[in-house]
Amino acid sequence: MLVNGKWTEDWQPVQATDAKGGFVRQVSSFRNWVTPDGSAGPTGEAGFAAERGRYHLYVALICPWASRTLIARKLKKLEEVISVSVVEPALSEQGWRFGDFPGSDRDALNGATYLHELYSRAEPTFTGRATVPVLWDRERKTIVNNESADIVRMLNTGFGTLADESVDLYPQALRPEIDALNERIYPALNNGVYRAGFATTQAAYEEAYQGVFAMLDELEARLADGRPFLTGNTFTEADIRLFVTLIRFDAAYYGLFKCNRQRLADHAALSAYTKRVLDVPGVRDTVNIDHIKHGYYSIKSLNPNRIVPLGPDLSALGL
Repeated sequence: MLVNGKWTEDWQPVQATDAKGGFVRQVSSFRNWVTPDGSAGPTGEAGFAAERGRYHLYVALICPWASRTLIARKLKKLEEVISVSVVEPALSEQGWRFGDFPGSDRDALNGATYLHELYSRAEPTFTGRATVPVLWDRERKTIVNNESADIVRMLNTGFGTLADESVDLYPQALRPEIDALNERIYPALNNGVYRAGFATTQAAYEEAYQGVFAMLDELEARLADGRPFLTGNTFTEADIRLFVTLIRFDAAYYGLFKCNRQRLADHAALSAYTKRVLDVPGVRDTVNIDHIKHGYYSIKSLNPNRIVPLGPDLSALGL
C-alpha cells in the first residue's frame, strides 16, 4: 500500500479486519463528480465539467466494481467521450499493473507502470490502497473519483447530451426501490462473497457464507415471478450491481471464495436473469472470463501455486 505517497509493502488482499476476523473494505478516497456545467456534485468540489475526451477510466476486467462503470459507459454510449485503459488481471506485489496480458493495456496516457503511481500523482501524500475503477481528469491531471457507485451515477446523468439520454439507469420513479435493493444486496452478496473469501476466522466465514446464500435465495424467489429485471421491465443500476457479482460466481466465488453451497447454474431464475443481462446490447463486451479467472486465482494467499482452473463450463451463458 501507499504511505504518504510512497509504496511501502507488498499488496495484500485483506485490507483490515473487524473484531470477529471479518474482511473490512477500504472506503473510497476521491469523491468529486463530473457534471454537465462543472458545478459541484453530491460530494467533493466543483470544476469537473463534462467534456468530450477530457476524462479517462482505468479499470480491471477482473474487478466487479470496475465492470460496473464499463457497463454504464457502454449503455450510455460514452465510448467516444471517455477513453479506457485496462490493467493486467494478475495482481502484482505492487498491486494493479499495466502490461501486455491479452486484453490489457500499457498506460499510454500517463506512462505509469503501476496504478498506485497515479494515486501518488493525484495526491502526493496519499495513504491507502490503489483501487479500480479510477476516473482520471486529463486537464487537471488528477483523480476525479474512485468510487464505482458514484461513477455509474455520473455516467448516467453527469455527461448530459454527450451521453445517450434515452437510457436512464436511475429513473426518478424507481429510485426508492433501487436504493433499497442496493442497500441489501451490497453487504450480503456483492461484498459478502469477499467477506467469505477473505475471512480470517471460521465464525466470520460462516456468517458471510450464510448471508451470501440467504440473499441468493431471496433473489431467486424475486425473479421466479417472471420479471425480466429486478424492478420489473426496466433495466437499472441495481441490475448492473447484481450482475457483476453473478457473472463471477461460478468462475471464482464458488471455489476460490468457498461459497460452495450451490453454483449460480443451480439457480434457475438467477441463471436465466444473468443470461438476459448478458444479452442487453453492450454488456457482453465488458465480460472477460479469462481475466476474471487469471485475476482471482493469482491471489497468492488463497491460491499459492496460482494454478488457474480450466472450468467451469459457462456455455449456457454463451461464454
